[in-house]
Parts: sequence; structure tokens; C-alpha cells
Amino acid sequence: MSYELIAILMFSSMMLMLLTGQRVFGAIGFIAVVAALLLWGDRGGFDIGFSAAMKLMKWYPLLTLPMFIFMGYVLSESKIADDLYRMFHVWMGGLRGGLAIGTIGLMVLISAMNGLSVAGMAIGSTIALPELLKRGYDKRMVTGVIQAGSSLGILVPPSVVLVLYAMIARQPVGQLWLAGVLPGLMMAGLFIVYIVVRCWINPVLGPVLPAEERNIPRAEKLRLLRAGLLPIVIFATMMVPFVNGWTSLVESSAIGALAAFVAAVLKGRMTREVFENSVRNTLGITCMFMWIILAALAFGAVFDGLGAVKAIESVFTERLNLSPWMILILMQLSFILMGTFLDDTAMLVIVAPLYVPLVGALGFDLIWYGILYTITTQIAYMTPPFGYNLFLMRAMAPPEISIRDIYASITPFVMIMVLALVLVMIFPGIATWLPDYVYNKQ
Repeated sequence: MSYELIAILMFSSMMLMLLTGQRVFGAIGFIAVVAALLLWGDRGGFDIGFSAAMKLMKWYPLLTLPMFIFMGYVLSESKIADDLYRMFHVWMGGLRGGLAIGTIGLMVLISAMNGLSVAGMAIGSTIALPELLKRGYDKRMVTGVIQAGSSLGILVPPSVVLVLYAMIARQPVGQLWLAGVLPGLMMAGLFIVYIVVRCWINPVLGPVLPAEERNIPRAEKLRLLRAGLLPIVIFATMMVPFVNGWTSLVESSAIGALAAFVAAVLKGRMTREVFENSVRNTLGITCMFMWIILAALAFGAVFDGLGAVKAIESVFTERLNLSPWMILILMQLSFILMGTFLDDTAMLVIVAPLYVPLVGALGFDLIWYGILYTITTQIAYMTPPFGYNLFLMRAMAPPEISIRDIYASITPFVMIMVLALVLVMIFPGIATWLPDYVYNKQ
């Protein structure tokens, strides 16, 4: 059997196992182990899995993963994130669409605290959505706002998905996180511009808050401002030393986790229940990602051993005579297709052994490509019929929001994301300028 046929058989077997509902790491790891044993026997097959495990355990930046996840859960469980929304509510309620704009700001900051899109969706749908609906905001617009805003969690640092990409692509996590800053802020800015224009054309979609809700004492406004700015202070305490080269990435993550814990203690919100829930959730998510990374490394090692990447590159460039840019666009389209039935980690783990080495062989920057992948994943999350975020929204939304409303709400935001993707592809400096500046300065 040719190596190309073996690679196709491995890939199709993995997809078949995933369709049966098996866990992602179980399906990928099982195929990797079976293929390694059949191809190289007992000694060689065992060595591949063992070396993947050792590589994972020696990867020092992985320590950032539990630190940032713990920081996010502490801020969420202690309700510090609720203070943030109340600040936006009071300070931006006087604008048309002000609460929707504030919700985007909330999502950006939640992303900077947690790094998971699910966290943003949960907070947005439980805190922001009921308030927006109660104050007469258009249900389709605000549903789209929350879905689009929560997707920023996998792009704005500290993105957990970019940690996974860094491990598989063997790229520095710090550079990937910095590369996500400007594209993430650009996308959030485009969302805000859309909301402002939409509400300026049709004020009914985002009415101004009544004067009695906005006219509160200045002292109360300042108190809310201080409470709401606390997460920003925590994020700055963590990122400023790292950007200036005073601390390593792991040290900055520890500073962030400690700052969030201390803030919760000083506000009197670090109860036994909050601490226990934060630790349990951190442990569960960290272990899940470690198993996924381990399975991906083992699967990738088998592919490398087969030389499958070189074979696929030959098919695209020599037999089909496609240009590197055409191949790159086809990759992005395949991500969008897979995103209709898989989440971001599953997509990355399935195709990374093929795509990442191929992107490097075609001469593209792997840091830049990591941001392209992440934006494409955001688009896939919100693409009907089976976009991941669509079903999360349906599970968390109140009964008056139907699945038809959810599908209709995401169209303009998907178009904005496509625009952002095209801009990053045409102007790679949007993603690469900040990491180049920071690391060259260091």
C-alpha cells in the first residue's frame, strides 16, 4: 500500500470515528496509535506515542494554559465581569445602540480574561441579552452581537486555541497572542461601526436608555467606573511586563492569575464555592486540552513519518498546478465547511498535520497563518446550518428567540468577519507588525 493511500485511510478512519460521537482526543489518538503499531511494529509504534507525551510535558509555555483559564474563571465566578457590564450600561446608555456597543466592549474584555468563546457566550447571554431585550433592542441584532462578540475569545489574547495551534505548529505562543491583538481589535471596531450605522439609520433597533436610568449621581457613576475598570487593570498588570520584556509569558500568566485572585479576595467575593468551582473548571479544561494536544502530536508524528505532507504538496502544486494562494484559499474554505459540524479544537487537530507543514512549505508565515485559521474558525462557528455558536446561542437564549432569529442574526456579522479575513490576507502586517515590534525590541 502506498504512503498516500495509508494517509487517506488514516484520515477517513478518523473522520468516521468522530461521526460516531467519540471524543476528539480518543478518536485521533486511537487512529494514531493503531497506525503507528501497524506501520512500525511494537518498538517504533510505542516510541512515537511516548515521544509525543514527552514533548508535551517538556513544553514550558503550556503552563500558561491553567493560569489564564483560572484567571478567567475567578473573574467570572466572583461576578467581577458583572460589574463591567453595569459600567457599560450606565456610561453608554445615552447613545443609540449604546448597550450593544457596550456588549462588544464587554466581550473583548471577557476574551482578554478567559480566552474561550464559550465563556463569552455564557456571560453575554446571561448578563447582557436579558437587559438588551428588556430595553427594547431588536432581538435579531442583539443576538448577532452576542454571538459575534463571543467569537473574539479565540482571537484576542490569551486565546486558548492559539496555545493549541502553537504547540502543533511549533510556533511561539507569545508571538501568536500578540499577532491576534490588532486583528481582534479591528474586528471589534468593525462590529461597533456596523451597530452605530445600523442604529443611526433605524433608531428603533437600539433605543437610547430613558433619562431616569442614566441620570444617576456622579459618585455612583465613578464607583461603577472603578469597579468596571478592574478587569482592565488586571489585564494590564499581566500584559505590560510581558510586552516590555520584563517577564516571560509564563511569569505574566502567573501574575494575571494572582492578580485576579487578590482582586476577588479584596472585594470579599472569594468564597469557598467560587474557589472550588474555579479550580474544578480549570482542571477539567486544562486536562481536556492536554489530551487533545497529545493526540494531535502523535497523529502528526505518524503523518510526518509517512511523508504525507510532501505527497499532498506535490498533488496541489505539480499535478493540479495550483498557485500557493489558491491552495491557501481552498484550505480556508475547507475550515468553513468543517466548522458546520466540528468545534475549533477538533478542526485544528484533524487538519493541522496536513495544513500547517504545507503552509510552511508554500512559503507562508506560520504566525500569520495562525491568525487566518482563527478568523476562519470564527466564521465557521457562525455559519448555518450547524455552526457551533448557533447551537450554543439556542441553548442559552430565552424562548422568544427562535432558531430562525438566530440564523438571521448572524448574516451581517459573518460578512464583517469575511471582510476582516480578506484584510488580514491582503495586509499581513495587521497580524505580524505587533509581534515583530515587541520581539525585535526585546
